[in-house]
Amino acid sequence: MKKTWLLGVGFFSISLGWALYNGFVPYFLNDYLTSTALIGFLMTIDNYFALFLQPYIGNRSDRTNTRFGRRMPYLLIGIPFAAIFYGLIPFHTSLLTLILFMVCMNVSMAIFRSPTIALMPDITPEEKRTKANGIINFMGGCGGILAFSIGSYLFGIKESLPFLAVSVALIIALIVVFKNIREKEDTIPFIEPVKPTINYKAELNKPTIFLLAAIFFWFMAIQGMEALFTLYGVNELGLSKSASAFSLAFFSLSFVLSAIPSGLLGAKFGKKRIILFGIVGLFFVFLLLNWVQSVFSLRSLLLVGGMFWACININSYPYIVSLGDEHSFGTRTGLYYFISSLAAIISPPTLGLLIDIFGFGFLFNATAGSMLFALICMWRVKSISNPKTVIST
Repeated sequence: MKKTWLLGVGFFSISLGWALYNGFVPYFLNDYLTSTALIGFLMTIDNYFALFLQPYIGNRSDRTNTRFGRRMPYLLIGIPFAAIFYGLIPFHTSLLTLILFMVCMNVSMAIFRSPTIALMPDITPEEKRTKANGIINFMGGCGGILAFSIGSYLFGIKESLPFLAVSVALIIALIVVFKNIREKEDTIPFIEPVKPTINYKAELNKPTIFLLAAIFFWFMAIQGMEALFTLYGVNELGLSKSASAFSLAFFSLSFVLSAIPSGLLGAKFGKKRIILFGIVGLFFVFLLLNWVQSVFSLRSLLLVGGMFWACININSYPYIVSLGDEHSFGTRTGLYYFISSLAAIISPPTLGLLIDIFGFGFLFNATAGSMLFALICMWRVKSISNPKTVIST
């Protein structure tokens, strides 16, 4: 599993970047805007590019064949540009330049995100993918912890410091992955350097559709919560900006500690069963967050919530990959991120509008409701015994 840990460095840098982006960019927007709904919208407008780019690039990487492999060329192009524009975000001089840097950074991230994740099933046998996904998400969770702990500290010193640190981390991650993962040598034997024709209609079989619907609803809850939580902590609980952001580190910490065990549980008891357990648990955590009266109870519930989120997130990507065949990994990775990006686009402005109407106290009622819809959809997912019979290659 050494290669998986090295690939996790790439996922670490992605997660570090997204966590810090979600935690601190709303403060920049709040300097220019007063509407929470509009802030939520601007936190997602850049994801419209990711919505279309990630499925296209994931599919295209399935059909790419270079001396560097299928996925690596996209990392070599996307990561350097992402590092540049990420570092420019805190140096905006107006709302226009802030939005410009946000959009350019997210387009760059969309170029390499799906290919980076698709490398995991490329180099990992099916029976080890939940464990491997646990490992790379463990690394990603470490990125989240650093973003909300050390990132909060650096942000307090100077607002540009954590963004510059992420830019450096992205370049280091590219060097580590490029030097240690050789696609031509490391991909497992059934991956052939061919250009398959992917039939999207065949990919979207009934189990996949219900699973994608469940993914949409649980990301509606998580994306909205992460994008608006720091404002919730300041406006509803009276926390400082840094204390509010630091509270999310407890969610990330629990996720990190639970990532690998969740993968092992998914391998032993079945991915669907563990996902359902996580959905039910997170539903009750969101309900209870409506009654928190102290920082201790807030952070305690976030700690528990991170464990349930690990049960869901660690097993969902290997599950959707398992419903297709080996030539569709990039395509299914693109579909996975298409749905999560769609949720990222819809959730923050929708929740922001509800907050404008009902107040910040409504945030966790909405996220609990979204998890309930995810539970209904996930219950309808039935595994396919032989996915190759329904996939065109």
